[in-house]
Amino acid sequence: MKPGLRPLTVLSLTVLACATMEAQTISLRHAVELALGRSGQATLAAADQEKALAAYREARSAYLPHLVFGSGLGASYGFPLSLENAAPSLFNVSSQQVLYSPAQTQFVRAARTAMDVTKSANADQRDAIIQETVVAYIELSKWSQDGDLLARAVANNQKTEKIEEERIAAGVDKPVDLDRAKLATARVEMRIAEAKGSADVLRLRLAQLTGLSAEELGTDPDSIPNFPAVPQDDNLANKAVAANPAVKSAEQQALARQLTAEAEHKALYPAFDIAGQYAVLSNFNNYKTYIKNFQTNNASGGLVIRFPFLDTTQRARAAQAKADFIRASREAEQAKDKMKLETLRLQRSVVELEAAVDVAQLEYQLAQTELSATETRLQSQLGTLREEQEARSKVEQAYDSLTDANLTLEKAKIQLLRNTGELEQWALAGS
Repeated sequence: MKPGLRPLTVLSLTVLACATMEAQTISLRHAVELALGRSGQATLAAADQEKALAAYREARSAYLPHLVFGSGLGASYGFPLSLENAAPSLFNVSSQQVLYSPAQTQFVRAARTAMDVTKSANADQRDAIIQETVVAYIELSKWSQDGDLLARAVANNQKTEKIEEERIAAGVDKPVDLDRAKLATARVEMRIAEAKGSADVLRLRLAQLTGLSAEELGTDPDSIPNFPAVPQDDNLANKAVAANPAVKSAEQQALARQLTAEAEHKALYPAFDIAGQYAVLSNFNNYKTYIKNFQTNNASGGLVIRFPFLDTTQRARAAQAKADFIRASREAEQAKDKMKLETLRLQRSVVELEAAVDVAQLEYQLAQTELSATETRLQSQLGTLREEQEARSKVEQAYDSLTDANLTLEKAKIQLLRNTGELEQWALAGS
């Protein structure tokens, strides 16, 4: 072993093993609650929903009177011409509102649907934050739990190195046996470096999500709720399609595009408005000269009818909106197909991963049994130190395989919970 490497290993183990002991331990539920409160998602969701609500109010307000107060003061030479489509006046009031418009009705419906799109998109973003927090929490717990095993592995390997040095000095073993012992120690040290590095990164990310200090953050594995059983029927995929907020958002977006396309097309239909105007006119605009029965107070009102049969610009706009609807509709179908396929794949992979965990568990138990037998033979002077070293190495490898298999299985189950819209309920079910 290189000089200075063993103190570094001891320091790394100390930091890894004591981090959780000295840290501020939080439960998974508390971590999720902090992440949701700190993410700013609530503020963003409120802003998005307020924007969508304002767009809906704008569309609906076309049916309300729009009053404009103003003045058209100006000098006249000859007949008083209009100023911005109104006669020159001291004071005027104009009002206009939609009475009947098939297009505006569809625009209002599209705006209302856009509000639902915003809600579904915000729900999907909320699930993404929960998933990231849960995965970071579980992975950090895994690496923290590895600390005890790695500490024992280092102690055992260092003990083996010392015994090999003594046996080589006594002429019992060869120097190559010491090299094998050092190689085993180096592998553990590599695992320690991986564990510490991964734990540091995950702890910092979890700290960023929760707003807590990374130096004071620890996890409680017992606070992680049990995962529900995963059924293997086809209903789960259909449930994911019906409940997933991302799919809902895509479907609602397609509906909003459809309503917008219908509105743009119906803008070519006849529409009726109610309009009115009142104006106070002045004689210095020469009204008396050109108008026989001039009077100061004037008002007009009535029904405005529009028949836009030859509006080629509107026809082009309607064609664009229809193309947007076709695209959004296809994207919604793709989102549904993708969700159904991904959910079914996860369902089937859970079965495979559970079998892999069972195999890894049996391999770990077998490795422990073989290690116990090897230690017994060594105490009876029937075994060799090399056999014990190899048996310990198998235990360490089997344990790593078991924890990795468990983590992969848990990630798949977490993704399934998100797909079916049950992730938040599960994450907040713990203490």
